[in-house]
Amino acid sequence: MWNWKRLGMAAGVSLTLIAAGCGSSEEEASGSDSSSEEVSYGEEMDYEITGVEAGAGVVSKAQTAVEEYGNLEGWEVSTSSSGAMAAALGEAYEDEEPIVVTGWTPHWKFSKYDLKYLEDPKGVFGEEEQIKTMVREGLEEDKPNAYQILDQFNWTTEDMESVMLDINEGSSEEEAAQKWIKENEDLVAEWTKGTEEVDGTEVKLVYVMWDSEIASTHVIGEVLKQQGFDVTLTSLDNGPMWESVASGEASGMVAAWLPVTHGSQYEKHEDSIVDLGANLEGAKIGLVVPSYMDVDSIEDLKAAE
Repeated sequence: MWNWKRLGMAAGVSLTLIAAGCGSSEEEASGSDSSSEEVSYGEEMDYEITGVEAGAGVVSKAQTAVEEYGNLEGWEVSTSSSGAMAAALGEAYEDEEPIVVTGWTPHWKFSKYDLKYLEDPKGVFGEEEQIKTMVREGLEEDKPNAYQILDQFNWTTEDMESVMLDINEGSSEEEAAQKWIKENEDLVAEWTKGTEEVDGTEVKLVYVMWDSEIASTHVIGEVLKQQGFDVTLTSLDNGPMWESVASGEASGMVAAWLPVTHGSQYEKHEDSIVDLGANLEGAKIGLVVPSYMDVDSIEDLKAAE
């Protein structure tokens, strides 16, 4: 992991917004009540978008945005990890300092902080996404009960964010998953409906180390354990995660963001992987800022001087 640059460095970016109704010097001379106000983040932003892992789709799209939007000339996307991004966001938010991060929904940060996506007029980040379940070829024949549970797994953004927030506030992944399962027994029963308990059948699930995928994978992993499966959960980078399912090394994953975030990986492996459909609708990626920042669109950001 790389060391985060301290916020508040010199040579930042100016974001100049003129208050609605401001007037020209002639209008002011004529007695207008209009006034103008300049809000500058120039010495604090250092032309930097705070990113996550270098292989993440949202980082790739942020880099594309820097190329596509002329007003982002001179900007850089700094890569690290989702945890480091969240830490930087939290520090900036606490001090009401400006920050732009690569963000996605679901994520606990939207429950903890007042945040907003920057509008994306060029559509670089695409529309809403689905999080889909992918399994290896032959799983339905080899392990039909595991296949059916994974196929029936489906929940909401609110469900996922509640698990993520519990983990962020100190619960272990297993504790947070078990708590959610206990509080949502009716929904879990829908996932296991029509299946039989097993005795130690092995299931290997893989996931990328994003807060959202940590939550979903541990929840479905706990459900499979309660049904008698011997479950192994392994975190991998994006590419290896897809390759492990496509090669049959892993049983499956519930962490496929499509069509944008993992689009290139899906195109590479779609002929050797089984798509079980969406387990969550309405996922989203983009550039995210605290709501106290007076900027609403990517186009409101200013090029480096």
